[in-house]
Amino acid sequence: MTLTQRKLAIGIDYGSESGRVLIVDTADGKVLAAHTTRYPHAVISESLPDSGVKLGDEWALQHPGDYLEVLRRSIPEALRLAEAKPEEVIGIGIDFTACTMLPLDREGNPLCFADQWRNRPHAWVKLWKHHAAQEDADRINELARERGESFLDRYGGSVSCEWMLPKIAQTLREDPEVFDAADLFAEAADWVVFALTGELKRNSCAAGYKALWSKSQGLPEPAFFGAVDPRLERLAETKLRGEVIPSGTLAGRLKADMADEIGLKPGIPVAAAIVDAHAAVPGAGIVAPGTMVLAMGTSLCHLVLSERGVPVEGVRGIVEDGIIPGLFGYEAGQPAVGDLFAWFVNNCVPGDIRAAAEREGITAYEWLEREASKLAPGESGLVALDWWNGNRSVLANESLSGLIVGLTLQTKPEEIYRALFEATAFGTKRVIDAFEASGIGIESIVASGGIPRRSPLLMQIFADVTGKPIRLPSSPEPTALGAAMMGAVAAGAAGGGYDTITEAAAKMAPDSDRTYLPRAESAAVYQELYKAYTALHDYFGRGASDAMLRLRKLKEAAKRES
Repeated sequence: MTLTQRKLAIGIDYGSESGRVLIVDTADGKVLAAHTTRYPHAVISESLPDSGVKLGDEWALQHPGDYLEVLRRSIPEALRLAEAKPEEVIGIGIDFTACTMLPLDREGNPLCFADQWRNRPHAWVKLWKHHAAQEDADRINELARERGESFLDRYGGSVSCEWMLPKIAQTLREDPEVFDAADLFAEAADWVVFALTGELKRNSCAAGYKALWSKSQGLPEPAFFGAVDPRLERLAETKLRGEVIPSGTLAGRLKADMADEIGLKPGIPVAAAIVDAHAAVPGAGIVAPGTMVLAMGTSLCHLVLSERGVPVEGVRGIVEDGIIPGLFGYEAGQPAVGDLFAWFVNNCVPGDIRAAAEREGITAYEWLEREASKLAPGESGLVALDWWNGNRSVLANESLSGLIVGLTLQTKPEEIYRALFEATAFGTKRVIDAFEASGIGIESIVASGGIPRRSPLLMQIFADVTGKPIRLPSSPEPTALGAAMMGAVAAGAAGGGYDTITEAAAKMAPDSDRTYLPRAESAAVYQELYKAYTALHDYFGRGASDAMLRLRKLKEAAKRES
């Protein structure tokens, strides 16, 4: 086969800190090149760029221009690295963190691009981990329960402050002028597709998991929105209007001006976007029930497919056709995994360990992993709750906080590090227990993302704690690969791609090149540690103690007074 006969798809993976572009051969899923662009403005959590306007506690914003920089820098560079010709590209797919949302004007431009709104925090992108809308989420949940809103059954009984409606409600409450100026509130993923195509379509994955939309019922009734705030009564038909289309279907075609800017041919099919973690499911070759996919990065998303739609305790979304057509897609999650390990390394590792790691030519992460690997289960005498960024599943309470029990004057950093590894594994086991209690069987696990490949210790602990075999896809890029598959499906068989995501996965998904099996000798100790974890989980998370919530209130009060 000559170079000009290739059919290539582009997968663009927008994460929390950077965007990554893959060039993929649609014939076999081989990744020909990849290029990453770090967001120039990173995560904006303290003050707005240039103006220095201070942000409140728990804010997490981004600059929408950074997303365009990913297109401008990484697509041409990835094409160059792949020695690919623009005419070989048949489709483009995009995955994105969610809910990452922004207000747009009538022309589809982000409000923060305009001088009038540049100094107003609510005019910027609210990243998925923006938690400053917790007050609004609490009010929405209280109203939804009082009214008996049926949509709660699809979301484990509560709405997260990370989702679309609480973020919009916070905007209205704190800056009604920005709310009024917004013609639309949109997922950043859908806005990037709009920037490429000129067509603003809402993808069903983000709409279903993050905006309370369902295939059968649409958005909640106006009466519910009006109960949240009378000014929101017509939200669905005004600022949330727009066609919702399945992820991976054709959203539009590449505009000529954008094609010139990023080095591609105009008219290339662009797929409706998909949430980043969810793209990893087909990207890992999973298109049928029985396997949980762990999309593991700064946070961890648990994805499960089922033929049935049944309530699951603390699940954060049940969406028909949400991941794979014809199946119900379930989402649960832990909001701090990579972020948790990074917090420890950045804030709690003493200088002598950093110096020792530097002398050996390794990172502090590698030094801690090596030393933690020498410990037997239970040897540290520690157990932790993995709630540094709240609890997403099964308690669905972002106001909870982290905890370590068992510290002594002899406790070493590597022991704490291992305890944090174990805590994230216990959190995943608690999620699996909830699925299995609802009759949704999970026979095995596939772990995707960079962390599983970098940390054998973490993966072995997950296998030992959950009692499930864990496979790693041979491709280190299943999320972006899943997005590329969506691009191939947008092209369709007639355009050199595939007509369904199942067909695309059959040809393009990678094999597994590493498997972690549970070790019987570790199981008994971890069962005992898990009992301690669940006791603490229920004591602090189910109302026996409100200590964490009281501490949070004291912190917030002190900050307001300072």
